[in-house]
Amino acid sequence: MTTSIDLMRRRRFLPLFLTQLFNAFNDNLYKNAMVLFVVYQVYDSPEMETLISGVATALFVLPFVLFSATAGQLADMRDKTKIIRWIKFAEIIIMAVGATGLLLASQGMQIESLAIPLMFAALFAMGVHSTFFGPIKYAILPQHLHKDEVLAGTGLVEAGTYVAILFGMILGGAMPVMGSIIGVIAVALVGYLVCRWVPPAPAQSDETTVDWNPIRASRSLIAFSMGNLELRYSVLAISYFWAIAAILSVQFIPLAKNVLLADKQVAAVMLVAFSAGIAIGSVSINTLLKGDISARYSAPSVLVLGVLLVCFYGLCRMWNLTPSGELFTVSEFVSQPLALVLIANLLLIAIAGGMFVVPLYAFLTTRVDKSEASRSVAANNFISSVFMVVGAGAAGALGFFGIPLQEQLLLSLVLCLFSAHLARKLHAAEALRTPDDA
Repeated sequence: MTTSIDLMRRRRFLPLFLTQLFNAFNDNLYKNAMVLFVVYQVYDSPEMETLISGVATALFVLPFVLFSATAGQLADMRDKTKIIRWIKFAEIIIMAVGATGLLLASQGMQIESLAIPLMFAALFAMGVHSTFFGPIKYAILPQHLHKDEVLAGTGLVEAGTYVAILFGMILGGAMPVMGSIIGVIAVALVGYLVCRWVPPAPAQSDETTVDWNPIRASRSLIAFSMGNLELRYSVLAISYFWAIAAILSVQFIPLAKNVLLADKQVAAVMLVAFSAGIAIGSVSINTLLKGDISARYSAPSVLVLGVLLVCFYGLCRMWNLTPSGELFTVSEFVSQPLALVLIANLLLIAIAGGMFVVPLYAFLTTRVDKSEASRSVAANNFISSVFMVVGAGAAGALGFFGIPLQEQLLLSLVLCLFSAHLARKLHAAEALRTPDDA
């Protein structure tokens, strides 16, 4: 905890931390405002709502599949700080496009012919933006932090990301559309100003030629990640975890509306509980591990997550309450007998998730040479994104074909078992390292 507090006072960490905080906040302010508007005010069909939520998630994730290899190479071969500044400048333009779509939709103007395409185009562009920022926010840490600070820095970045997601979701659900329109542009501007304070992070690699062919570069990236035993297990375990997260994120909003019979503010509360839990788990695991980068708690954490998912499924099956109006408001929802138990269960699921995934991210940047750290993170982003697209697509398809939302939750259980198996193998592999390797 002392290390975490000390890092927050350092210019070598704080501006980067705030930059990624604003980045995650704006992504989720925009995405949540857009999806909630479309689900609650444009369509009135559970199947279409689940499909829209799935398409939105898949569109945001797809750029990670297409461009992660290029992003990783670029970040290793160029000054990371200069790339951050270009990325944050692009965000201002992207948010202007998304805000225009939201404005048109809120005024009832050309909703399906122009407004929704503009909103989805901006969402895809934000996915591209995050694809190029993602490898940097983790790979820059070993460059600016001491070895015993990397786990704390990784945990703070992960926790900060989810605190930002939390507030982005709250405001995306609570603010009027016009507030979201102004907010996404204002936050993009502030994020650009803050990123100007990130210290230089020159290239650590002697290579200078970026392979712009996405297929060839992706093949090379996969071979790179699978060639290192600890990196392979870390990447695959994280990927299964994010497939679980993608499935759950697709289901949250339709489940809140159609199973729990709750309004969009309740859906936002559920998403907030999940994000808060990830943040708590991300910081807690550093205290448990005392700065040591190890996967020893990862397998138990994801198995606990699976048990809690079964409990969450049971609570949803037991929910047979009827609101006095069309949908439960937040105050009506929390007064129901099972509501607080359900939210607490969701919070615990996310805490277990944070404890599982943070040490694995630290493996990505500490088990390779600093000149390859961005490619290591990019390899994880690429493979995780494939898993997330498949997970989101599967959840969207199940909803479209009428599979009950509660039953869809069970899809995540088998992925928990895969993640636990890989985390156990990673812990076994780390035990084989010699003291000189550590």
